[in-house]
Amino acid sequence: MKTKILPLIVLFAVMTGLAKTSDAAVAANSNNTVLNDIKAINKIEVRGNVQLFISDMLPEQVTVYNKYYAQNALVQSKNGVLRISSYTAVKLVVWVSSLNLQSVSAYDNAEIRSFGDVAKIQFNLDLHNNAVAKLKFDAHNVRVTLRDNAAAEFSGRVDEFGMNRSNNSMVVANGLSVSRNVENTVIEAGKEAPIGA
Repeated sequence: MKTKILPLIVLFAVMTGLAKTSDAAVAANSNNTVLNDIKAINKIEVRGNVQLFISDMLPEQVTVYNKYYAQNALVQSKNGVLRISSYTAVKLVVWVSSLNLQSVSAYDNAEIRSFGDVAKIQFNLDLHNNAVAKLKFDAHNVRVTLRDNAAAEFSGRVDEFGMNRSNNSMVVANGLSVSRNVENTVIEAGKEAPIGA
């Protein structure tokens, strides 16, 4: 009788332990949502209190690390443009991996960071309000526009670099190697940046 009950007790204990382990794995991943169906992103627009990480890795996907649906945040993709916005006190954290990304525009208190090198033939960055960016490049042509109190820190290597910025914006070149500066203009308040910026 003992030989029949002991294996049943061991089996019950093992099954209980496995069930708790799988529940823990689900709980650990319940704070993020992977949006695998969003592909071919060539432009990102970020508004509000968002921290965006960009990378040139496969697979192409969008990972949202908060319960954005509970925060009334927006993550929407249409015609290659990904729009992300959140206006809650807690930063919405999003990681976008896209080989086609060519442009990022950020507004309000958005923060843009690269995860690895931004390795592009052409890349445009447009920052407004109090948006900040910290990017490492390995790119051929980069155009940057900084408005209002926007701030940016750049590192890496760029062949052709152009920048339009307002007087209140801040730029830090932290080991940025530029082969050719093609444009460096100060934007006056109330005026538009030159075409191509």
